[in-house]
Amino acid sequence: MTQLAGKVVWITGASGGIGEALALAAAARGARLVLTARRSAELERVRAACPQPDQVALLPADLERIEDAQVLAARAQAFFGPVDILVNNAGLSQRTTTLETSIEAYRRLLEIDFFAPVALTHALLPEMVARGSGHVVVVSSVFGKIAMARRTGYAAAKHALHGFFDCARIELGDRGIRFTLACPGFVRTGISVNALGPDGRAWGTVDADIGQGMLPATCAERLWRAVERDRYEVVIAGRERIAVWFKRFLPLRWYTAFARRLKVS
Repeated sequence: MTQLAGKVVWITGASGGIGEALALAAAARGARLVLTARRSAELERVRAACPQPDQVALLPADLERIEDAQVLAARAQAFFGPVDILVNNAGLSQRTTTLETSIEAYRRLLEIDFFAPVALTHALLPEMVARGSGHVVVVSSVFGKIAMARRTGYAAAKHALHGFFDCARIELGDRGIRFTLACPGFVRTGISVNALGPDGRAWGTVDADIGQGMLPATCAERLWRAVERDRYEVVIAGRERIAVWFKRFLPLRWYTAFARRLKVS
């Protein structure tokens, strides 16, 4: 069992949505937090909402332009000491078809959704292995398990996370390093508003399925329970979780027909 009380937890994408909810829930469990996001003012707001703001450090950074993960990791560990739990939550989605998406957009999606989590994890792992303990949490998505239209780059990055961390688990699981991959479905966050649109700019719209989705606080509680129970993978979703089962068990042509009929924005 992984306990959060007294642990140093570094959360990326902590200025809103799932990241903010994870921070508040971890703070309530007695964790010491390092919060990272681009928007410093929003990080200040999240810190002020925590029960012990003096146990919350802020480390603003743009993970799309992470030039030296080692330096950022060293700064994160300068606040409260070695990071016990890294939560790779920051992410970017898209709302474009394959033909509408530029190579530059694909690179941006992969930089934020895949290379940034890998770089931060890679920077922290040697110290975690040396002390024989550490927990890496990755906020993936149901789109890391299934295929859907208008998500080619996003789904590719999330699928890549599963491949990378599944291999890392096999290599390091017997050396005290734990991994948890969380696959949220539709959660009421700004992910669709900030998603890349056809012109490369923010989509700017709250999708209907997102607007009617799970509350971030509910998602965060389920995710932390999975971490506390040392679960490797957990799907946190409502009715959309059925798509994961369909992808796994239905013949390909049936699943393809099902996916094409879904009214996903």
